[in-house]
Amino acid sequence: MNFATIDMGILGPAFIAGVLVTATHAPLGIQVLNRGIVFIDLAIAQVAGLGVIFADWLGLEPLGWAVQTAALAAALAGALLLTWTDRRWPEVQEAIIGSTFVLAASGALLLLAANPHGGEHLKELLVGQILWVNWTRLAPVALVYAVVLAFWFGMREHISRIGFYMLFAATVTVSVQLVGLYLVFTTLIIPALATHQLQRARLAICYALGAAGYAAGLLASGVFDLPSGAVIVWAMALLAIPVFAYAARPPLRGVQSAPRETR
Repeated sequence: MNFATIDMGILGPAFIAGVLVTATHAPLGIQVLNRGIVFIDLAIAQVAGLGVIFADWLGLEPLGWAVQTAALAAALAGALLLTWTDRRWPEVQEAIIGSTFVLAASGALLLLAANPHGGEHLKELLVGQILWVNWTRLAPVALVYAVVLAFWFGMREHISRIGFYMLFAATVTVSVQLVGLYLVFTTLIIPALATHQLQRARLAICYALGAAGYAAGLLASGVFDLPSGAVIVWAMALLAIPVFAYAARPPLRGVQSAPRETR
């Protein structure tokens, strides 16, 4: 245990990155849970990652606009495909989502097979490099997320199925390159799952869970010198357990429960 390793110059931007991801993923996660397409984020994030790896395989500059375009194009193509399959074969949509994830993951492995740094690239895609985030990189991310939130809270009642998939794909494309696939899935699903039976203030509690998970995970990873992404996943899960238990408790006898909040 070493408190001297806590450097707010590093942890500060990383925490803000987590808060930004939580800001967009909490409301989207509630919608994903309601739609019953829990693994869609894994599939689209993996497809976006395949786009990044393909761009790198072509020799394009890492984090350049060409790579971002490749990632977004791949994610949007995946989202369009899943929109079509959701309309055509809704009864097997979850299986199609899982198959899409496996194909994208396998494709990434094939592209990285001849790369001497392939293992490192794959680790960055899955776990992310949240401690490498700086203030300069957060500025465009915050702008993209602001647009996403404006669309979601301003027009969510009018967003079609394809509109949701497109918005989701664009958001996940940014997030997976910022914090990695594991944290994208964790931030999207765990707060929404923990609060799925809450009647009031569901979104606010999701936001609090996400922020607390990133804060606790980053501090613990600094103190114990452990991988930040993995610690954040566990921190958010452990914080979510009492919330889930409280929300799932049997109602008091004679008290009629109110309709559950879905957004």
